[in-house]
Amino acid sequence: MKKSANLLTLLIILGMVLGVLFGQFLLFDPDNTITGTHWTKTAGDLILIRPLKLMVIPLIFFSVVVGITRIGDPSKLGKLGGATLLYYFATMLIAVVLGTTLVTLVQPGDLPQEIQAELVSGGEAAFDNNTDLQGKVKDQSMGGAWTNILKQVIPSNVIAEMAAGRPLGLIVFAILLGLALAAGGDRTRAARDFFDAGFEGLMILIQWIIWLTPIGVFFLLAWTVGKIGMAQLIGPLGWYMGVVFVGLLLHMLIILPLILFLFTRINPFGFMARMKPALLTAFGTDSSSATLPVTMETAELHAGCSKRASNFVLPLGSTINMDGTALYEAVAVVFLFQLYGIDLSMTELLIVVITATLAAVGAAGIPSAGLVTMVIVIAAVNGSLEGSGLTLPVAAIGVILGVDRILDMCRTTVNVWGDAVGARIMTQLTPDDVAEPAEPL
Repeated sequence: MKKSANLLTLLIILGMVLGVLFGQFLLFDPDNTITGTHWTKTAGDLILIRPLKLMVIPLIFFSVVVGITRIGDPSKLGKLGGATLLYYFATMLIAVVLGTTLVTLVQPGDLPQEIQAELVSGGEAAFDNNTDLQGKVKDQSMGGAWTNILKQVIPSNVIAEMAAGRPLGLIVFAILLGLALAAGGDRTRAARDFFDAGFEGLMILIQWIIWLTPIGVFFLLAWTVGKIGMAQLIGPLGWYMGVVFVGLLLHMLIILPLILFLFTRINPFGFMARMKPALLTAFGTDSSSATLPVTMETAELHAGCSKRASNFVLPLGSTINMDGTALYEAVAVVFLFQLYGIDLSMTELLIVVITATLAAVGAAGIPSAGLVTMVIVIAAVNGSLEGSGLTLPVAAIGVILGVDRILDMCRTTVNVWGDAVGARIMTQLTPDDVAEPAEPL
């Protein structure tokens, strides 16, 4: 099992490297930027994204039901749920504070006036030409986002929620069904056996699908680099991207490992090494939801996470735990205000911290979801600035639109890493009755 996991990791890395080279030297053309309909993007979707997304909804349903029936005791479930939510919000808040601090200290938006003017005019034009993004951000507000979340938590039709790919309502229904099956005793034993067997079958199917990851990642990386070009890393937005990269690295390599070590006393980097297939898949697919099947398979079979914890923590985390997205939104919003020459006071920075944390919860686990919820943060800060005559137009997000894909890949990786750390910590609360044989961490 260890040899197969190492081989898969090596193949994914090889696919990433070849994809970057293919995209930069054979696809990228600054005068003819490739689009989302390019054959490499289509191939990546068909080979990897669609098969993984096919598994997400049934996996969430079966895994949560199985996880709840295995926990059994409602008091243990309450303890696990409360601890999980506390971990999620605490780590997102830490990420936002870190991002806000870095962007305030570095001031990446303080650029020469002619470069600022060029970025602003080009960004607003890019936003005006992106009708799809305009439609998504049109009605964004904090109240609307949380109302939408509450409606998903209390769905009127769980089948419709499954068809629409909205997992929150499905998770709530699966929790209730799992509690009912656990309380049914011998009367519901057959149903519990059915879900156990179905879950094990899904995990076998996922093991087959993840061997497509190296090929899918190759095409997706080729498309991303071919669309953006590596020169963007050192262009006018280089300082902004650098702040995001540094913030994500600090959160991923220092803060989360420290939290993991404090609560489990295991080697956090050994655990990270075991989670490599999931982290690399998250980087390549740019979607925490699509990565969920790989995350669960890796966490349970290779990284020592209990099935009880993984089946509850990881599906919920792919929906509401967005450390990387929260940090990114804080950096991006403050950067844009800097670029437009608007100084933010401590009050406005505090608003950024609070709203970026809350808005990240409402960000779907899909590519570039953070761009949409970022509008909530901008609106909140603009509300505080009302009367000063200085506000940031929503079209400003067009400035960072061109480089969002590469940043989204990085923050998605941090999102998945945060979920995995949470699952390993919660394993301390809900270990499996019969420990699975695992390699020492």
